Amino acid sequence: MSDWNFNPYLLLAIGITAALTWLPARRDKRVGQRLVAIAIFTVAFVSPLCALSSALFSARAVHHIVLISLVAPLVWPFVFSREKALGRVPPMVVFALHTTMLWLWHLPLPYAWALSGNARYWLMEAPLFLSAMWLWKEMLDPRRPAGGALVVCAATLLHMTALGAFLTFASHPLFSPHFLTSQAYGLSPIEDQQLAGLLMWVPASLPFATAFLFRIARAITRSSAGVPARGPAP
Repeated sequence: MSDWNFNPYLLLAIGITAALTWLPARRDKRVGQRLVAIAIFTVAFVSPLCALSSALFSARAVHHIVLISLVAPLVWPFVFSREKALGRVPPMVVFALHTTMLWLWHLPLPYAWALSGNARYWLMEAPLFLSAMWLWKEMLDPRRPAGGALVVCAATLLHMTALGAFLTFASHPLFSPHFLTSQAYGLSPIEDQQLAGLLMWVPASLPFATAFLFRIARAITRSSAGVPARGPAP
């Protein structure tokens, strides 16, 4: 609990991001949403959770859930607020990109490679987070057709379930960086992996299920009001 990450470059980047968020947007009604996202991001990378994720694969699962399922849906409106080119990318291409990133960095060899150095670690975290933000845009942006958003939500739920099941029911531990570290926390490597699988199976899927229901409710509301489900043009 005393192992906080006070890397000066990380703290500087978070501080600059917070300042750039607060100063130009003090009257923006969504400034609180931005600051909450920065606070959660700070907890993910500065608190002992970051250090614990080096010892437990289940903690790594929590870390990725925080980034993908909590921070990403909060920050996408600000990152993609003025985009135009990304709007021409089919939603299923975005889904395929994020799915590839998620599965790639949760396979044994790429995962072990990512934990072997600082630069490699950020090569894992950055694409996961950026692709998650883009995915949430496709699911929640009111300018996107409801049908495409629902398909992306449903497909994401299915592959998250598949990944969680794969980790939960694997017959042996897969992730060598945690073979000798989980016992200190009362978990064998296979128990640690099974816990990670259950976390990715259920808690990580809940925000996507919520997004699915939200888009259905929005489509029904627009239909009842006589507004096209697609919403205003970008």
